[in-house]
Amino acid sequence: MSTDKKLDKNELAALVASDIAPGSFVNLGIGQPTLVSNYLVPEQKVTLHTENGMLGMGPEAHGDEVDPDLINAGKIPVTELPGAAYFHHADSFAIMRGGHLDVCVLGAFQVSAAGDLANWHTGAPDAIPAVGGAMDLATGAKDVYVMMSLFTRDGVSKLVKECSYPLTGVGCVTRVYTNEAVFLLKEDGVHVRETFGTTFEELAAKMDIPLIRAADGS
Repeated sequence: MSTDKKLDKNELAALVASDIAPGSFVNLGIGQPTLVSNYLVPEQKVTLHTENGMLGMGPEAHGDEVDPDLINAGKIPVTELPGAAYFHHADSFAIMRGGHLDVCVLGAFQVSAAGDLANWHTGAPDAIPAVGGAMDLATGAKDVYVMMSLFTRDGVSKLVKECSYPLTGVGCVTRVYTNEAVFLLKEDGVHVRETFGTTFEELAAKMDIPLIRAADGS
């Protein structure tokens, strides 16, 4: 599928949500990924985990739904679904590190063609490092999806041959969802599954890595 315009962050979140397999246990990272919770449907039976100690998180809370004690790892008020459970922070990290999550969705500063992830520090002297549980998620989840804008404000691709920023995880990313395209990172290279507001040829001309046109959308 391709569209004639770039996706906004909510359209991108809806796309990620639709790609999550039914019955999955999923963690949504801070930032754009938290929006994914708003687009999951009950029929998917997806169970959301949040790093601060909750399993069975629902969509964001608004108005009378807001409980100041019920937040996700990004301090955003959320709802709870029937059967939700709460537990110690150490138990939450045991879920992350123990391979119990099917998917985690993270933001990123850079992703390499080999699936390396850089999302905690730009290396700038005045930047504040913020790794949190990203290392645990990146290495513990069975699949790591990244949501990010494809290009910086200067027009530089954030999907690169090799990351120049400090790494969070090595060879962990399997998919990259951006406002201009969805990329599948496979052993034989970077496949473009679909494009938004651009063409495969235009992307190939702007990026420094070889791209492969996905034949069947998978």
